[in-house]
Amino acid sequence: MAELIRGLDDAQLRDRVAQATALYFLDWSHPISGMARERSAGAFGYDVEETVCTGGTGFGLLVQIVAADRGWRPRREILDRTERLVTFLETADRFDGVYPHFMSGSSGRVLPFMAGDDGGDLVETAFLMLGLLAAAAYFNEEASLVARIQTLFDEVNWAAHLRDDGAVMWHRHPHRPWKPNALPIRGWNEAFPVFVLSAGSQSHPIPPSSYHRSWAKAEAFRNGRTYGGTELPLGPDWGGPLFLSQYPFLGIDPRGLRDRYADYGMQARSHALVNRHHCLLNPHGWPGYGPNLWGLTASDDPTGYVAHSPLSDTGVITPTAALGSFPFVPGEAMSVLRHLHDDLGDRIWGEAGFVDAFSMAQDWTAESRLAIDQAPIVIALENHRSGLLWRLVSARPEVQRGLSALGFTAPYLAAPIA
Repeated sequence: MAELIRGLDDAQLRDRVAQATALYFLDWSHPISGMARERSAGAFGYDVEETVCTGGTGFGLLVQIVAADRGWRPRREILDRTERLVTFLETADRFDGVYPHFMSGSSGRVLPFMAGDDGGDLVETAFLMLGLLAAAAYFNEEASLVARIQTLFDEVNWAAHLRDDGAVMWHRHPHRPWKPNALPIRGWNEAFPVFVLSAGSQSHPIPPSSYHRSWAKAEAFRNGRTYGGTELPLGPDWGGPLFLSQYPFLGIDPRGLRDRYADYGMQARSHALVNRHHCLLNPHGWPGYGPNLWGLTASDDPTGYVAHSPLSDTGVITPTAALGSFPFVPGEAMSVLRHLHDDLGDRIWGEAGFVDAFSMAQDWTAESRLAIDQAPIVIALENHRSGLLWRLVSARPEVQRGLSALGFTAPYLAAPIA
């Protein structure tokens, strides 16, 4: 069990938490594939040790790059792990180059995400590709690895998920029609990288018109309302779970990133402040909520798995919510980090960092840690510290092409790439 070390200064505490949290991926990735396991406990009907996740693996690659760069593990070790993962991905199940949400970590065969959903997951694949592109940038001296990652990216047929009306569909199996009630990817949410990467693909692109005429036309895309003095540019009422504005910017740098709809650095900051404001208002009177304890996002819950938000507040705090907001609201997030570790650590700190979630109101602490919740803690702390992952991902030609094609401007965007 990771030891609690109280009394560290702020920078030391951030480093301590990041290094401990990274162990989820460094010590508990699948031993055969190198993929990230979906969760550490709370099976929900599947094999915890065997079920690996596509998006969490992409996030986990970003974490392992941090581990190499910080010297927590030898660079050669992380390179070897990346090469083993790429070898596994080259023969794992894909559907027109799109990976499923869940796979067997031993065989690479698809595991259904839910009944009837055993095809390609475009959003999870986008998260995986961001991690792989970051690895290609970080290990750019390894020509063979870089070429193999490029091939995996080029084989993603983003356009296969394009409906006739221009909408982009999240899940697809090539041998089945879309279900009549299947919803396209629209409105402000975590799927933003799908449009950037697909617009930047040179092999199977999705046209920018799908971004402007479908994604950005959803009712829950524009917001513009003010909450506690903070204007929220995009998203549903009260912003929704914080992952909606965190996952898009684990790799893509939102600082100075703008298009005709929003300033995305402002979006990420405003969403965090609105979420915090709700917790300070605390309309349900949940014990513990306050300036040192806020943050609602999707996580485990006493009732199962819940997308916690101001409009779905069950009294459950998820550490990744505030900590994943570190680059956008560092002062407000640091207060939470200090309280979680120094004051609540005996209850919620352990192997691989903080537990997934907890509730003082219900005297409940999750047994689990989840890949998609642990990784953003490490990534956000590193982007706050150095911007490393933002630099690696945002400089990739696929990202530069995609952002330019969609009409974005940013200080880091080069001249248009052919």
